[in-house]
Amino acid sequence: MNAHVHHAVEVTLTRPATHGELHHARRRAPLAVNTDRTRLMVVHSARSPGAALHSLRRHLSTRLPVDVLTTHYPDRRGQVLLNVELNPATREALCRDAAALGQRPQEVLGRRVRAALAWDSRERTRRLEDRLESLLAHHTPEEVLAGVAHCVGSRHHRCTPLAP
Repeated sequence: MNAHVHHAVEVTLTRPATHGELHHARRRAPLAVNTDRTRLMVVHSARSPGAALHSLRRHLSTRLPVDVLTTHYPDRRGQVLLNVELNPATREALCRDAAALGQRPQEVLGRRVRAALAWDSRERTRRLEDRLESLLAHHTPEEVLAGVAHCVGSRHHRCTPLAP
């Protein structure tokens, strides 16, 4: 029989939680809250990461505006688990699409999420390359590299103008 172990879970909220909501939720789970009260961290005991997400969804959804729960650390296959609450129409469409493909809804949703993340990554790369091309049209590669080094090396990643 599997023993309960601790799992680190990140909770993303749909809006900032009120102080009262956080106080009420902390009765069920010890929560670490970010400064704008939209993301929380919790360590939860369960038999598996999936069970931890499911249990926390049940405990916190009635107390906080929970949007997404994710495991904080990847599993042995390098996967981060995701727990989302789908509205009935979306769930029905997902089940219909999964049945047509002969797959489980989780598999279809997982593939779609991975595809969306890959598309987003490609778009971010494309935008960065476009900006770099624009910079290189007006600056030498050495100037661009020095500017990047200055920004990355600054404490808060906020670029201050380089001395002329």
